[in-house]
Order: sequence, then structure tokens, then C-alpha cells
Amino acid sequence: MKGVRAVVIGASAGGVTALFTVLGSLPEHFAIPVLCVLHLPDDRHSQLAEVLERRLHRPVRQAADKQVISAGQVYVAGPGYHLSVETDFSLSLSQEEPVHFSRPAIDYLFTSAADAYGAGLLGILLTGANEDGAEGLAYIKNSGGRTVVQDPRDAQVALMPEAALALHQPDLILSLSGIGQLLATLEPCAC
Repeated sequence: MKGVRAVVIGASAGGVTALFTVLGSLPEHFAIPVLCVLHLPDDRHSQLAEVLERRLHRPVRQAADKQVISAGQVYVAGPGYHLSVETDFSLSLSQEEPVHFSRPAIDYLFTSAADAYGAGLLGILLTGANEDGAEGLAYIKNSGGRTVVQDPRDAQVALMPEAALALHQPDLILSLSGIGQLLATLEPCAC
């Protein structure tokens, strides 16, 4: 897949293991930023960035407000804040109302990233136990971006991928290993 400027990934129940598989396939010199939202409890400190960094042997940062998005960097949303992408390609954190009972919410990241990156965005929705991400993924597709849904038969919890498939036909429906293989072959936008 050519011309990708950024990748956004959403997951909920079963998402940590799914992220290990998907992000574990990234080549050493992967040059595309990856932004991830995994549903997290509001009231706890998250060690997701540290856990992913140790397991993946690559830099992973918890997203910070006003942080400029860097090529090849993996960012994860922290607890209690929605993560969004601004049109100047910086990150923004907010405490607006939860979406689908979640803050951070996948839909929030997906729609803002689609507004910033348009056709250069690849959206991926993985395993999960609610409908968050389905509308955002459809928004990415309607904004010219490309979309991938984890095969519900491969998901630890199929509700989230099934909700996405009920709203739109993604470009690809893949297993976790298939998504990892796709990421390993992405070519960044030459823009």
C-alpha cells in the first residue's frame, strides 16, 4: 500500500495482545507515525507505552498535548483524555464527554486524523467489546482514507469489528498476522 502518511489503530478488549502482534511486524526503520487508542480506565496510570516499548524493542510514547507527530513514532493515548490530531499534525488531548462510554475514544482519534490526513490515512480497527471506532472508520473511508478491519473470527472479542462491518465495507478484512504483514509493506507518502 503506497502513499500512507499516518496509521491509526483502535482496540478494546483483547487489544494489548492484538497490538503486540500487529506492531511487532513493523520493520526497524518504519517511517510512518502510528497512533493507537486502547480503551483504558480513567482512574489508573497506564503503563501501556512502557509495556509496548519493552516488548516491541522500539520507541513508544504516551501522547502529550501539543506534541508534534514524528515519522516512525508509535504513540498511545493515555487514560482519561481523548486523543486527536490537529491540522498542523500535532496531538491534542481533551477531557470532553466519553464516547461509547470511553475516554480515550477511538472515534475521536479516527475522525480528527481523517480531517488532518485525508487520503493519506490508514485506519485499522481491532478486537473490542463495544461499537467505538465503527463510525470513525467509516469517516476515514468517506474522507478518502483506507480502512482495515480485523476479521471477527480472528478477534478475541468480535463486537467491535462486527460493528465496523455493519457500517461500511473496508478495503481489507484481515487476521492480526495479515494486518502485521500489511503494515510491514506500507510505503510512506512522498509528499
